[in-house]
Amino acid sequence: MINRVVLVGRLTRDPELRKTTSGNSVCTFTVALDNRMKNPDGSKGTSFIPCTAFTTTAETVSKFARKGLLVGVEGRLNQRSFIRQDGSKSSVIEVLCDSVQFLEKRNEEVANEEMEIPPFDDVVPADESKSLDSIEITDDDLPF
Repeated sequence: MINRVVLVGRLTRDPELRKTTSGNSVCTFTVALDNRMKNPDGSKGTSFIPCTAFTTTAETVSKFARKGLLVGVEGRLNQRSFIRQDGSKSSVIEVLCDSVQFLEKRNEEVANEEMEIPPFDDVVPADESKSLDSIEITDDDLPF
């Protein structure tokens, strides 16, 4: 039997990282997907798919992914049952992730906060007195 899932969507919230009693990392997040079929009123619906990643994938997702990020998820469907705190039985279908790919660049603000950028003290400003109309280029330097 085949049980493979491939999803492309956006994270609905920041991923949550937890540790099991044995110390393994588990990261949960939800991916929002646009439905292809339109609702009777003409609007497109959205599906919210819960996903779970483990070990190094979980740590990577929790460290670098944020709400709104476009991700690609590959994994398999899993259904599990549990008993809620009020005693009622419940079940959930989720994707157990084999891989998670980040499909767009991170926000510049986030990237600049986490990365030290050296000051540009040694940068020399361009000479504004030069005119671009009189650039000296030989015909051999032109690409055409």
